[in-house]
Amino acid sequence: MPLLSRKGVLAIAAVIDVALHTQGRPISAKTLAARHGLPPRHLESVLQALVRDGILKGIRGPRGGYELARERQRVTADDILRAAGTVDDVAEQPVASELLSKVVLPALSAAEQEFGIALGRINLEDMARSAEKLKSRAMGSAVRA
Repeated sequence: MPLLSRKGVLAIAAVIDVALHTQGRPISAKTLAARHGLPPRHLESVLQALVRDGILKGIRGPRGGYELARERQRVTADDILRAAGTVDDVAEQPVASELLSKVVLPALSAAEQEFGIALGRINLEDMARSAEKLKSRAMGSAVRA
């Protein structure tokens, strides 16, 4: 049972991709979408949400695209998921069932809080470093082949 939505996972992947590939130039939504096998319009709404929350910066124009708006170490997986709209901050709805309101919802709420804390410990810098190591290994394997 996946705990993260596909949209949330794609948002994290897109931000890592931007962190790895901008090199002083913004990366286009079209390029990001192609790398992840998506139609550009599917990813665009996620990217815009990340811009609104200050994780990415959108650059307009023919050479425009997206770049990081903050340092890599200041962005967490939790930040990305919240910005992409994949984490609900909805107050508890009143429920008629005492079992739901006093047992199930408090237990799940505690688990969600712990999951959010764990996601807050995963920062973009760590994920980008892991991706860079993976890329280095892949390049090393290609050279040996």
